[in-house]
Amino acid sequence: MEQNLHPVLSVRLFTDEKCFGPGVAVLLRKVRELHSLRAAAMSIGMAYSKAWTILKNAQQSLGFKLLDSTTGGKHGGGARLTPEGETLLDAYDRYCAALRAHAQTLFNETFDGILPL
Repeated sequence: MEQNLHPVLSVRLFTDEKCFGPGVAVLLRKVRELHSLRAAAMSIGMAYSKAWTILKNAQQSLGFKLLDSTTGGKHGGGARLTPEGETLLDAYDRYCAALRAHAQTLFNETFDGILPL
């Protein structure tokens, strides 16, 4: 079995404590797609209460809302990312992509000839 050695990076943003990372990003992407925090949580196998807690903690640490949500009613409820949530998620995704690209280049330069890449 041939193994392709490669770096794997995970980016987490901190204030005094962790406030944003891969888990929150996945949850927000799913809310963007499904227009519902409950549906987003279910789609990734997460309890709605846990999703809400993660989101509430992130918003508190960041100091701004990530989601606007409405409760049921005649037309049903739903959720959408706030403009700040959209901006943060897009910036996070761009940052992670650039970091992965740079990390791969640096990895190749550093390990060239040492390990099978």
